[in-house]
Amino acid sequence: MKLALLSWHYLWSRPLATALNLLLLTLGLASVTFVLLTSEQLERAFERDLAGIDLVVGAKGSPLQLILAGVFHIDVPPGNIPLAEVSALAQQPQVAQLIPLSLGDSFRGFRIVGTSHGYPAHYQAQLAQGTLWSQPLQAVLGAQVAQQTALPLGARFIGAHGLGAGGHAHGDTPYQISGILMPCQCVLDRLILTSSESVWAVHEKATALDAEDQKILEREREITLALIRYQSPLAAVSFPRYVNASTSMQAAAPAIEITRLLGLVGVGTEVLRGFGAVLLLTAALSVFSALWNAVQERQPDLAMLRMLGAPPAKVAGVVLCEALWLAVLASILGVLGGHLLTGLVGLLLEGQKSLPLSLWYVSRSEIGVVALALGVALLAALVPAARAYRADAAHLLQS
Repeated sequence: MKLALLSWHYLWSRPLATALNLLLLTLGLASVTFVLLTSEQLERAFERDLAGIDLVVGAKGSPLQLILAGVFHIDVPPGNIPLAEVSALAQQPQVAQLIPLSLGDSFRGFRIVGTSHGYPAHYQAQLAQGTLWSQPLQAVLGAQVAQQTALPLGARFIGAHGLGAGGHAHGDTPYQISGILMPCQCVLDRLILTSSESVWAVHEKATALDAEDQKILEREREITLALIRYQSPLAAVSFPRYVNASTSMQAAAPAIEITRLLGLVGVGTEVLRGFGAVLLLTAALSVFSALWNAVQERQPDLAMLRMLGAPPAKVAGVVLCEALWLAVLASILGVLGGHLLTGLVGLLLEGQKSLPLSLWYVSRSEIGVVALALGVALLAALVPAARAYRADAAHLLQS
């Protein structure tokens, strides 16, 4: 205890140098923590939202765009696909389940998704209040939507054209809230769900001039995307090729596209990891320099400790304890800084109705961050501690 207290006083006897070393260590550790927290949360979100979805079918365009728009709802879909073709696709023996998605409208930036009851059932979503829709123009709010809009059960709202705020309002066809979902920590939290018939009704009423037009529109109905679950894993070999070659639609395999996406995202995470490594290396050199100079400046103190009976190991322990104090303080500040930075990015993404990042997410890998801090500090302190260990009391007093 006396050794730890003495090293603490020694550490802050040079406040400017200590603050600089602490800042460098903290920045490096905060960068590493931020990369760990964001990458783990994004990978978990990808795994959670993709679970059970074998294929996404939509209009021809970018396969990655289909995945981002249809599964994660963070991109604009390339277009619509004919309902007749999708219905025929659902009858294929390789298809165990097909979930239709109709996009195009939003409410306060939250997307309105026309679909079937199979969509919330796929994510095992539970209702906090009310029931699922049973007729057109009834809607169910995701947990995040309900929290941010503060709309109660039974309230009415008007959707706007487009997937972002500011589109033309469909004032003649308001939705009524029939249910509110419990938080599922999945994509449904930030969606408004309704029936496909509701989406068709909203847009057909705005364009149909008479009964003849209405019948034509009904025959030409479209949806935006379809999520497919295979009957057998063997379907992955032939079914996407069948869709791409034999229909006007395009098939995108989530596993392939997300691997590509993570590869692209990985470049950014490697850059951040490299930045953190450079900061930690700079901090290690700075700590080494500070402790080396401290041993030089404290020769009279070290001699006094030796004369008072302190063994060489205890004298070296003072230097090592200084490094450990730095590591402990930097670990606390670095981990907190990484969480705060993750929370800030999470708020920005929440404002864009994008993938969630939580300030409160705790990773087991953070133990590695603390171990890294201790390792860097002790490594930087080894040579100065060895110098203090080998110092001769008589020589120190003469110098």
